[in-house]
Amino acid sequence: MSQAAERLRLLSGHLDRHAAVLRAAPTSTQTVTHSYPHRFRYSLDNSLLTPEQRQFYEENGFLLIKNLVTEDDVNKFRKAFERICLKEVSVPGLVVMRDVAIAKSEFVPDQKAVSKIQDFQEDPELFRYCTLPQILKYVECFTGPNIMAMHTMLINKPPDAGKKTSRHPMHQDLHYFPFRPVDRIVCSWTAMEKVTRQNGCLVVLPGTHHGTLLVHDYPEWEGGVNKMYHGVRDYDPNHPRVHLEMEKGDTVFFHPLLIHGSGMNQTEGFRKAISCHYASGDCYYIDVKGTTQENIANEVKEIAERRFDAGDISFQDSWAFRGRLVQGERVSM
Repeated sequence: MSQAAERLRLLSGHLDRHAAVLRAAPTSTQTVTHSYPHRFRYSLDNSLLTPEQRQFYEENGFLLIKNLVTEDDVNKFRKAFERICLKEVSVPGLVVMRDVAIAKSEFVPDQKAVSKIQDFQEDPELFRYCTLPQILKYVECFTGPNIMAMHTMLINKPPDAGKKTSRHPMHQDLHYFPFRPVDRIVCSWTAMEKVTRQNGCLVVLPGTHHGTLLVHDYPEWEGGVNKMYHGVRDYDPNHPRVHLEMEKGDTVFFHPLLIHGSGMNQTEGFRKAISCHYASGDCYYIDVKGTTQENIANEVKEIAERRFDAGDISFQDSWAFRGRLVQGERVSM
């Protein structure tokens, strides 16, 4: 094991009283904790996070909490997903996505594998994930007491069909969001089964949340790329990285500027995870015209107008429609 990986292993043992653990490949980055700052920028004062946890998030932009979601809950979310794939239920506003290269299926009678579902806020069982008390108590550490669930996803990463399309390009989630301030937004991402490098775990570039929002577009991949899978155009490929291998029920919280992605699923099974992006109810919408986000805004606007057979749906409107208050007050969102 390299010195960098060894330092990471030692640090992860001190993350929190809930035994948060990171696993990193020998080539992964060191995440060294220095003296605590006089003022934390990325988390808020409360009695939940330890100073060590806050410092880790401050420096790295993510925090892994072990065994946060129960096996019973994960199994219920999986069954709800299966019902959607089998078309036993119809969920208003739900977006079903399929891998561009996949031909076989899981739970789908028409042989088209569902690689992801988005916007499941109208499904009572799946949306229950966004309201789990153990999730929200951590979310509040980053957003404050007024919490909006803004973006919901269940990812069903399929076995790669040989085109490498099961990869997700390195990106920053803020690229998709027309609301600010950035530091009051956080994602929770929960493994629905064991997640490894072999089946395409999350890959993060620690510390990149300190930077700015970079230019995103579709990567020029030979096998093609899935719809809406924009990637960072220009980032340092030599930046140290961490592969987040996780057990079922483990949850990682991360900042929307953190550069992250996932590798190919090189196994025969489907890799599942459920996630929600949260924002403070005190956040506000911005106009992204003329910014690096204009390309995604135009794409979302076009899709929304086609789906709802309506004109003049703004990028901001599409998010306001999906957002749901889960705690506190909806102040300006």
